[in-house]
Amino acid sequence: MSNIQHLMMAAGTSRRMGKPKQLLPWGNKTLIEHQITVLLETKHKVSVVLGAYADKISEVIKKYPVDIYINENWKKGMSTSIAFGVQQLLKKDPIVEGILISLIDQPLIKVAHFKNMLKFFETGKGQINVSKSKDGWTGVPVLFDRSYFNELMDIKGDDGAKVIIKKNKSSVKLIDNGDSLKDIDTYESYLELLNLFSKK
Repeated sequence: MSNIQHLMMAAGTSRRMGKPKQLLPWGNKTLIEHQITVLLETKHKVSVVLGAYADKISEVIKKYPVDIYINENWKKGMSTSIAFGVQQLLKKDPIVEGILISLIDQPLIKVAHFKNMLKFFETGKGQINVSKSKDGWTGVPVLFDRSYFNELMDIKGDDGAKVIIKKNKSSVKLIDNGDSLKDIDTYESYLELLNLFSKK
């Protein structure tokens, strides 16, 4: 099995939510526990980047077999958490061949999608696997080949890794994922997605 690892971003303050998104109830777990459980089902190593509420969230997830990295500069935007997470992951395992970046707030994504992203990834070929919704939206989860790691560790601002994807369009492989890429921004969207999740 290729040495591809998950890196989940869970460092944000959930400003529009008004409470820690990571700890919202989801089924019989918290949202972050649900996400970790899904990622662990792929049998690939999982690392989580925390920032806001790190102490509180760490207590909840420390029982899971994941590496936890706390980004002290999380207020500077998503890019700092991605750059920091990639740096920490590579310190621990310098021979990682690919990193699959996902977000805390897309809880409808099933393990099958992550497995597809891994299945259609060829290591060492400069590939970027990008998720695509049925209405044409593209973005995270995204799987990067190791040839992009230096760029990932150097990104700035709130655009995350979009700049790298745009610059390397010819290397992008789109992985369809229906309508499961919806994210949680507000309490209303949380209730909407939770309702969809409960019906499945």
